[in-house]
Amino acid sequence: MSDLFEAGGLSELPSDSVGNAPRPLADRLRPRTLAEVVGQDHLIGPDGPIGRMIAANRPHSIVLWGPPGTGKTTIARLLSTAFKLHFEQLSAVFSGVADLKKTFEAARQRRRMGQGTLLFVDEIHRFNRSQQDSFLPVVEDGTVVLVGATTENPSFELNGALLSRAQVLVLRRLDDAALETLIERAEAHYGETLPLTDDARASLRAMADGDGRYLLNLAEELAAFKTVKKLDTAGLVGVVQKRAPLYDKSREEHYNLISALHKSIRGSDPDAALYWLARMLAGGEQPLYIARRLVRASVEDIGLADPQAVVQALAAKDVYDFLGSPEGEIALVQCVLYLASAPKSNAVYVAHGAAKRAAAEHGSLMPPAHILNAPTKLMKNLGYGKGYEYDHEAEEGFSGQNYFPDGMARQDFYAPKDTGFEREIAKRLEYWAKLRTRKQPP
Repeated sequence: MSDLFEAGGLSELPSDSVGNAPRPLADRLRPRTLAEVVGQDHLIGPDGPIGRMIAANRPHSIVLWGPPGTGKTTIARLLSTAFKLHFEQLSAVFSGVADLKKTFEAARQRRRMGQGTLLFVDEIHRFNRSQQDSFLPVVEDGTVVLVGATTENPSFELNGALLSRAQVLVLRRLDDAALETLIERAEAHYGETLPLTDDARASLRAMADGDGRYLLNLAEELAAFKTVKKLDTAGLVGVVQKRAPLYDKSREEHYNLISALHKSIRGSDPDAALYWLARMLAGGEQPLYIARRLVRASVEDIGLADPQAVVQALAAKDVYDFLGSPEGEIALVQCVLYLASAPKSNAVYVAHGAAKRAAAEHGSLMPPAHILNAPTKLMKNLGYGKGYEYDHEAEEGFSGQNYFPDGMARQDFYAPKDTGFEREIAKRLEYWAKLRTRKQPP
């Protein structure tokens, strides 16, 4: 077993309990050096920002942003050891202004005695704006080296002033190789391999969803399950509780996945679009929220290249409204496939933007008099409707008159793409443009 410890890069492990309280496996296998941290070589390697910071022996404040179970707390603890700083930990969920003041004062006392403080703040994004501002003076004067941890995008959740004083480092979800290393460490700890077939072992890594702590919790359950026969994937699911997908409908993941779905449709990739749809539905997203985005994609990215796209999107919404889950979700699947495989054009979207800009630029210009109705004698005397040609009675059903305001040159907002139905529209517009030129007065 000692050979396995050396192969896994682990130093001597702590005991399985403190007093009478058992310690979770994830805590017992917590890395003792930064070299033992898995999956974050881009940060802790010699060329990574943490590796360079340690080599220079110059600690500075950082914010660790990443999914759960990727090593944020562990890295903070190991940094305090590397720089010989007192480690102080706060959770933004349970701490308030009084706790912050007490912590800052204790850090000042240590500083006067020549001892620095690394202050680790878990879930730092939970602090409000004024609480975040309270960190500024103690970070700026070096009273504390702040290490914040967050699962949320710091750009949205942290004050700009605080971000300007701390480097944001992004932790990656653990890949298969990193998760396999953790499984091997767990097996080394127990002195036996987990009772899993190769497929079930792969399923165990997939169930962890990049979360090392969760993987070790599963491994602990499996180690306690006594069986002679190896478990297949179905047996594995029966023994351990399946993890709910990492998805928060009110947070960044919600917007990341809907963006991925929309852009897969725009990029004409039905398979990728179906994957992101499945991820959102598995995460508990409201199907009608997805349906609204599909309607938007139908007019924004397909438009008149396939006028049926918006009809299909609205139909999918109505079908889901009528059937509900799970049967109604098939309508969303059908719509996603239709939209992703449809010809694409953003010409309607671009035309709308161009027309809005022209309207803002030219102000409240009146329509030309010849296209105004004249229901009163006064309006007729003012020239309303004078010279108007009824297109249905004109030769070729097209008068070629000017419908833009007087004082504004004619502009081309809509430029149909050479895809789908818009190819036919382009031919019509080209034909009418020739007629308009021919019918213009000399």
